[in-house]
Amino acid sequence: MTVFKRFAMYYAPEAGDLADFGASWLGWDLTTGKATTHPQIEGLDVAALTATPRKYGLHGTMKPPFRLAEDTDFNALSAAAETLCAAQAPVRLEGLALARLGGFLALTVTGDTQPLSTLAATIVRGLDDYRAAPSDAELNRRRKANLTDRQEALLTQWGYPYVMEEFRFHITLTGRLDRVEADTVRNRLASIVTPLLPRPFIVSDLCLVGEDEAGMFHLIHRYALSG
Repeated sequence: MTVFKRFAMYYAPEAGDLADFGASWLGWDLTTGKATTHPQIEGLDVAALTATPRKYGLHGTMKPPFRLAEDTDFNALSAAAETLCAAQAPVRLEGLALARLGGFLALTVTGDTQPLSTLAATIVRGLDDYRAAPSDAELNRRRKANLTDRQEALLTQWGYPYVMEEFRFHITLTGRLDRVEADTVRNRLASIVTPLLPRPFIVSDLCLVGEDEAGMFHLIHRYALSG
């Protein structure tokens, strides 16, 4: 049985073309918990491009990774996640698009993103009793990003600086790239990825995932949003 050191709540596409592409592109299948073979794309070193996001699998973070609080356990977390998700309605959004986000490439939401941000905030709040406080080392690592005062306050309260109004949903596809390299990769990927992107983009479930001792994330359970 796999032992997990951290947990998170993700959006992860259900089985289909987008999930298959993501598993191959990143070299890690979140659902099976196994390494995959990268696609051969002329002019791209896919393994190098995806080294940083590989361990997380294809996903959009809803509640960032956290260690379990000492006064709880996995079964309690799983039950709470199921109950919380059952009370939330599915979210219907315009679609996804391939975009450069900061220094990396990602799939981002087109149109109004507020319904998804509201859902993410609900998940962050609703499961926070199960989160252990971050260590000083974790806090100091986050603070190297030159946080704003508000981000610092969010880090202190929720253990992560990019939640609530600072949340920006994205599905990471690469590590950091310079602008020229990002444009090159984006141009190569666009014709492959764009036909796979859903329109509309409907978030109908969320996933509880766990990080194993090697740092790789696995899908543990998929919970329907049935509110």
